[in-house]
Amino acid sequence: MVPSLAALIRSQTTLPLGEPRVVHGAPIAALADLPLLASLDALLGAWPDQVQAHLPDVADEASSITASPHDAKKLFASGLGLRFDDVERYLPSLVPWLVAIRGDLGLSAISQQRCLVYATPAGKGTAPHFDQNVNLVVQLVGEKTWTLAPNTHVAHPMTRHTMGLALDPELESYARLPMPDAMPADRTDLVLRPGSVLFVPRGMWHATRATTDALALNFTFSPPSWLELFGAALRSKLALSSAWRETAAPHAVTTFDALLAELAAEAPQWNAADILAATEG
Repeated sequence: MVPSLAALIRSQTTLPLGEPRVVHGAPIAALADLPLLASLDALLGAWPDQVQAHLPDVADEASSITASPHDAKKLFASGLGLRFDDVERYLPSLVPWLVAIRGDLGLSAISQQRCLVYATPAGKGTAPHFDQNVNLVVQLVGEKTWTLAPNTHVAHPMTRHTMGLALDPELESYARLPMPDAMPADRTDLVLRPGSVLFVPRGMWHATRATTDALALNFTFSPPSWLELFGAALRSKLALSSAWRETAAPHAVTTFDALLAELAAEAPQWNAADILAATEG
């Protein structure tokens, strides 16, 4: 049976899921004992794919290169952080954990979910940024400090952003500008050690710095917004119509108006349960 990390965090704190949560001394042996996750050397020795290395100019995935496991080991020794993507592809025993955690967090069935492993050299870390996804971080090896702060410039972002870099055009359209160039004063530091589990809400500013060489496993979920969920349900409905599947001709305004009028006539009969049935069923 897969232990419920999300339920464990809920049971030991009264904070809402819009806030970060941390539990120390969690029962993570079932994860830490997996051969690939025992150490960075074990992971690099068995990893069959490319590894992402974060360059020192930004120390973030926004500025990175890919490398073979052999070269990644040398890059780590030189001070570059590493990221291993979609670890569940090569460690399928993680899939039940992803499914269970997504369910415990109450996220949509169409959420994108994956596992990432971050290897961070002592004294290094990641630049301040926020994600469009939800993260449950399990510290496997070493010690790392997470600095977290509320995001008062963007509520519920749909794209990731690294502090100091250019904004995604859509993100810029709904962000409160100008964006900060330093972590907010009301930040909090949390020190993670082996057995620490941290919940990081979507959109929260965070940065990290490792005290020792560190290895962490992230259960990462990109849940749809209401906008995206409705869009997915609407697409599944309209795809049944040959008229909506017709190649769009921007000059055929009359045709498009007729389709929109038909849609407007049907829309008042829709309800949330019917729409959710299309995505959550």
